[in-house]
Amino acid sequence: MSEALLRLVRHGQEQGCRPYQRYLLDRGQWAALIAAIGEDEAVALLGLWADPAQVHAALMLGETILIASCTVPEGRFAAFSPVQPGAVRFERMIRDLWGHVAEGGIDQRPWLDHGRWPLTGPLAAQPAPNAMPPPQPVFLPVEGQGVHQIPVGPVHAGVIEPGHFRFHVQGEAVVRLEARLGYLHKGHIGLMLGKPALVAARFAARLSGDSTVAHSWAFAQGVEAALGLEPSPRALALRALMAELERLHNHLNDWGFLCNDAAFAWLHARAGALREAVLRAAATAFGHRLMMDRILPGGVTDDLTPQGAAAILAALDAVEAELPQLDAVYDSHASLADRMIGTGVIAPSLVRRFAAGGVVGRASGRAFDARHRPGYAPYATLEPRVSTAGDVDARARLRMTEMGDSIRLARGLMAALPPGELALPLPQRAGEGLGLVEGFRGECLHWVALDDGGLLRAAFPRDPSWLHWPLLEAAMEGNILADFPLINKSVNASYSGVDL
Repeated sequence: MSEALLRLVRHGQEQGCRPYQRYLLDRGQWAALIAAIGEDEAVALLGLWADPAQVHAALMLGETILIASCTVPEGRFAAFSPVQPGAVRFERMIRDLWGHVAEGGIDQRPWLDHGRWPLTGPLAAQPAPNAMPPPQPVFLPVEGQGVHQIPVGPVHAGVIEPGHFRFHVQGEAVVRLEARLGYLHKGHIGLMLGKPALVAARFAARLSGDSTVAHSWAFAQGVEAALGLEPSPRALALRALMAELERLHNHLNDWGFLCNDAAFAWLHARAGALREAVLRAAATAFGHRLMMDRILPGGVTDDLTPQGAAAILAALDAVEAELPQLDAVYDSHASLADRMIGTGVIAPSLVRRFAAGGVVGRASGRAFDARHRPGYAPYATLEPRVSTAGDVDARARLRMTEMGDSIRLARGLMAALPPGELALPLPQRAGEGLGLVEGFRGECLHWVALDDGGLLRAAFPRDPSWLHWPLLEAAMEGNILADFPLINKSVNASYSGVDL
């Protein structure tokens, strides 16, 4: 069926996107594509977005990635959500930002727009003034004896991002969880439009600060593909080094907080100390603890200093030396096992339907890692690590395994840094490109379109959390309310990353 789908999409008009082609379909072809996807479980929806005139869907069919587009006459398009559940929030976002309505969509409620913006459809060709009072949020109903609601947030007790969680519980068991986000909406896409690529890169780097390297690299990939540029081997190796350090410090942070949420503070403290060592090494090597703004279209801003190389190697040695002990302590405490094993299970079938990546996907058997497939330089052979248990324990153990992989990769990159320029100049010309980079949460996707002057005329940054938030809701069903912090942290979806 995937071959038939490929032929169907490729009947559209090529639009010149690189390295993954975009095809403009008519409304009949778009409807036929949706019908065919409904019969092919192998199709992964990577993203769904719009511009003032068209709607776009990034699809992975087997080993092939492509983009299908369709015009939106009178602001309407046929919905993907009846056949792809991962499309629901994308369709709600498209209506909020561009005003396009997904006909037949299974959920027409607002997602980002809480009714407090001065304009409706702020990215539409002609945004309309908003004169209506903010509406009350509507949550999906739950029926049954003894069901009551518990609202949590958007302001939380810890120093974390804001989000509202509506729990329907029956006794201690959660019957339904529904998240309402949008409290961090910052007009991200609107801020990027009309900017030179080097200026817009600063906004890409701030979509979700803990993934600043991955998002910066994905945006740079998109721009470089649009302009036909290939950064030097040295610039690519430095990008990969930063990406592995970012993966390592975030996995340490998540693993430690998971143990803390299971009331094991000592493991949290040790993981936090090791993470701090990695962050300080990154600051010494690249001038910023999170390595923000160090990756730009065309290359990187800074080379690795001799002091930085020594600091990174020392931090990697410290982490590697202590990981076996932390793992042994984790394994030897029944209280941890009781909280972790069998808690917050995400079924492999759900992960496949939502095309979830990163630890969330791989812990439930979906062997997808953008470094491996479709792959990008300088990564060569890298087989994804997977588990099938799909619970909090599987996600914790996978993070531990991936820490060891990142240490090995970072050492190899520093041992064989190739020569080359740090950055290439950007020509001022039109183009369209798609970047896909594996961050610590999963694949970060950036689509960019440049006008003749090299300014962004359209863009879409997609964090992997778009496909993880619905799975958090599913993971909570049947679990007790007290396990929410644990399950939530094991998924660790970004609020900011989806609050465009």
